Amino acid sequence: MGAGGQANGAGADDAPDPSAAAEAPPVDTAPAADTAVPTAADGETASPPQSVSHAADPVPDSADTASGTDAELASSEPAVAADATSSAPAVSGDSLAAALPQRSYFTYAFGLAAGALSAYLLVRGIARAGGVITTVLLAAFLAVSLNPIVTALSRQTRVPMRRAGAVLTVALGVMALVAGFLAVIVPPVAAEVTALVHAIPHVLQQIQDRSTYLGRLEAKYHVAAKVQSALSSRGLGTTAVSGIVGAGKYVLSTLTSTLAVVALTIYFLAGLPNIVAVAYRAFPASRRDRVRVLGDEILTQVGRYMLGSALNASIAGLATYIWTAAWGIQYPAALGLLVALMDMIPVIGSTIGGAIVTLVALTVSTPVAIATLLFYIGFRLTEDYVLLPKVMRHAVDVPPIVTVVAVLVGGSLLGIIGALVAIPTAAALKLITVEVLIPRLDRR
Repeated sequence: MGAGGQANGAGADDAPDPSAAAEAPPVDTAPAADTAVPTAADGETASPPQSVSHAADPVPDSADTASGTDAELASSEPAVAADATSSAPAVSGDSLAAALPQRSYFTYAFGLAAGALSAYLLVRGIARAGGVITTVLLAAFLAVSLNPIVTALSRQTRVPMRRAGAVLTVALGVMALVAGFLAVIVPPVAAEVTALVHAIPHVLQQIQDRSTYLGRLEAKYHVAAKVQSALSSRGLGTTAVSGIVGAGKYVLSTLTSTLAVVALTIYFLAGLPNIVAVAYRAFPASRRDRVRVLGDEILTQVGRYMLGSALNASIAGLATYIWTAAWGIQYPAALGLLVALMDMIPVIGSTIGGAIVTLVALTVSTPVAIATLLFYIGFRLTEDYVLLPKVMRHAVDVPPIVTVVAVLVGGSLLGIIGALVAIPTAAALKLITVEVLIPRLDRR
């Protein structure tokens, strides 16, 4: 009884108290909210937290597990962001621009190739359209040259007329001059060609006669035999046909270009004020007045230069006509018109005209040819030092060295047309330099 009671008493004392177990607080295994979870950015391997009496803990339900995981992720994200921010280096603007991907070499090469191809096509197009561009520029230059006459006719009050009537009057006058020139030039040329055809039998007879000058040349150089072998060659027919076709194409092209220049000149002359006004509107409004003043001055100088050149050429043609008629040189009117036309070309035109007249004077006699040569030398000096300064005094004022260089450059680029427009172009460039470029450089 006593032993059993003691055993029972001991067992009763060792048993856990239900009330004490109920009062003991549960052990929370979730990490604290303010505890940072180590990441790989710290350079250490993260270790899982130590488990504390997992056997004694009650198994949480799914809701508690999800809330704990969300809380853990939410608490770890600020720590990771703060750690990444503290460890990332500061990036400047230049390093950021350098870090951005640049364009590849293929893009640059493609751009260069496209630019080179565009430039080549542009130059090739201009070269192919060189004839058309020359025709348009010549027509525009002639229109600007004739514009002072049209303006004077439209402003005069004796016979009032509109600009269209003035343009028509000037066009008819120019056509009359061209017709007169052809009427003077064509008959002598036709007469000479006819005389040459009629003289061919007589020339052949002189070639066969060894006592004549032509016969002695034939005996020494055998010109007739070489001509006969050339005429009997197999390719003569093809060469002759191609030459005739080429000459026909050249004549047709020249006639077409002449008609195009005449038509474009009339159109440019009729609409020149509107064309100039549209060209001025292409400039900003702040500079438009200044550009208008310079443009009007350039057009005025070009017109005055051409009128002065025409007056000087008329004097040269009249002097040639008087000289050739006085010395009995053939075709004085044709030679006078030829010299007047050649004198329109600056620097070299009068020299070429004088050389032609001197060669024609050889048909009269050698002394007459020498006298003609001396006459043109004296006339050239008079023209350069007396006539041109007086005629061009109010037109253009271009230094002589600039005149020579401009004529050489213009002639090398556009031939006779380039030499004709060289001095007005040089005068325009000089005006722009004096009125715009030099004052702008002085202000710097």
